[in-house]
Amino acid sequence: MFKFWRSSNVRSRLTLSYLAVVALMLSGFGLATFVVAYSQLRNQVGQFAMWELKTFQGLLFFAPDGTLRLPHEKLCESDDASGAYVTVLSPDGALLFQSRNLRGRGLGGPPAGGEGINGFSERSIRLPSGEHVRLLSKSHLLDGRRMLIRVARSEEPIRVQARRLLLMMLVTLPAVLVVAGAAGHVLARRALSPIQHMIFRAREITAERLGQRFANDEANDELGRLARALNDILTRIESAFEQLRRFTSDCPHELRTHLATIRSVGEVGLQKILTPDEYRNTIGSMLEEVDRLTSLVDSLLMITRADAGKLPLQRVAVSVMALAREAASLLEVLIEEKSLRLVFDGEERVEVEADRSILKQALVNIINNAVNYSPAGETVAVRVLIRDASEVMVEVEDHGPGISPDDQVKVFERFYRGGRAREGSPRGAGLGLAIAKWAVEANGASIGLVSVIGQGCTFRITLPRCIAKNDSVGHTQRASFIDG
Repeated sequence: MFKFWRSSNVRSRLTLSYLAVVALMLSGFGLATFVVAYSQLRNQVGQFAMWELKTFQGLLFFAPDGTLRLPHEKLCESDDASGAYVTVLSPDGALLFQSRNLRGRGLGGPPAGGEGINGFSERSIRLPSGEHVRLLSKSHLLDGRRMLIRVARSEEPIRVQARRLLLMMLVTLPAVLVVAGAAGHVLARRALSPIQHMIFRAREITAERLGQRFANDEANDELGRLARALNDILTRIESAFEQLRRFTSDCPHELRTHLATIRSVGEVGLQKILTPDEYRNTIGSMLEEVDRLTSLVDSLLMITRADAGKLPLQRVAVSVMALAREAASLLEVLIEEKSLRLVFDGEERVEVEADRSILKQALVNIINNAVNYSPAGETVAVRVLIRDASEVMVEVEDHGPGISPDDQVKVFERFYRGGRAREGSPRGAGLGLAIAKWAVEANGASIGLVSVIGQGCTFRITLPRCIAKNDSVGHTQRASFIDG
C-alpha cells in the first residue's frame, strides 16, 4: 500500500486523499444523523408510553371483589401489537393487572430494587416473542396499597425506519464517492496543470537556453511563488554562467597577455648582446609583468577562498579614516606618477566593527579604481561621513569619464570590465570591484555607485557604526594626502 502510494503521481494521491476525507466526513455525518434520528424516535416512543402510563395511573381502581379494574376495559383489550402493553405488579412481584395483548406473557420480570420509586424508570427490553419495546415503570399508591405500573410501547416501527435510513445511506454513499472522486480528479488535474507545464519548460532549458523562464510567475498563489523562485534560480544560474563565460574568455586572455609580454621581452633580450643597464631594464620589465600576473592570480585565489568560505572574519573596532589613509598609502607611487591630489575629509575618530584586512582590501581596490580612471592632475576625494547613530558612509569620488548606466548594473560582477565610457583607460581583469563588493558585504555593509558620464563617479560604502565611549562626533579635519 505504501509502495503504491509513493509510486503514484501527485494527482492520484490528491484524488485518493480527497476521497478519503469525503468518505470520513460523510460516514461521520451519516452515523451522527442515524444516531440522532434513532434517539429522537425512541424518545418519542418513550413519551407516548409516559402519557399512557399517566392515563392508566389515573383510571385504575379496585373493584368490590378486590380486583384491579379500569372503567373502560376496551382500553386494554386490543390484540394489535401496535397498542400499549400494560402490567401492574405488587411490590412482591404478584401480577395485579395485565393487558390482553400480552397474552399472558411477562413484561420486564420481577420488580427491581428501587424501580419507579423516585420517578419514571425507562429502559428497552425484548419480549419472549422477540419484539423490542420501550418500557416505563412508575410506583403508584392506590387506596393505601403500593403497586408498580409498567407500560411498554413497541420499538419495531422505529427499527424499521432506522433500517431503511441505514440502507439508504449505504446505497447513497458509494454513489456520492464516485461523483466526488471524479470531481476531485478533474480539480486535481486542473490545479496541477501549471506544474506539468513547468516540467515541459524545465526539460527545454539547457546551458545554451538559460534565458527561458517559467510562466505563471505573476500569480499570487503557491504555484506563482514557485515559478518566481525558479525564475530567480535561473537568473542566478544565467548570471553565474555569464561570469564563467567571461572568465574563460577574459582570464586566459589576461594570463596569455602577461606571459606573451614576458616571453617577447626575454626573446628580445636574447637576440643581441646588451649592456648591464639594458639587461637590468629587460629584467625589470619582465618582473613588472610577473607582478601583474601575481596580482591576477592572488585575486583569483581570494575569490576562490571567499566562495569556499575559507576566509574567516576577525571583527574588531576599526578607525575608518585611519584605514582609508593606510589603504591609500599603498597606492602612493601610482598617485605620484599621475600627479593626482588625494583629499581626505570627514570624521577622524569614527569607528566601525569589521575585519581590518578584508575591509582594507575593499578600500584599496576602490581607491585604486578611482586613481586608474582619473585624468592626470585631478583630485580624488575620500570622505568619511556619519549617516546616523548606527551607520557610517565612506565615499570615494573621482573625476574620470564616469560609468554608463548599462555598465553600472554590472560593474561589480566578476570579470566584467567597463564599456565605451572608460575606453582608453587602464583595464585590468575586472576583479577589483567584485572583490571590493564581496569584502564590503562580508563585513555586513553595502556598496553602491553614483555616476554621470563625463563627470566621474562616486562609490559609497555604508558600514555599521561601532559606538565607543571616547567617540567624538563633529571632530572634522580636511587634509591633503598628496598634492600633485
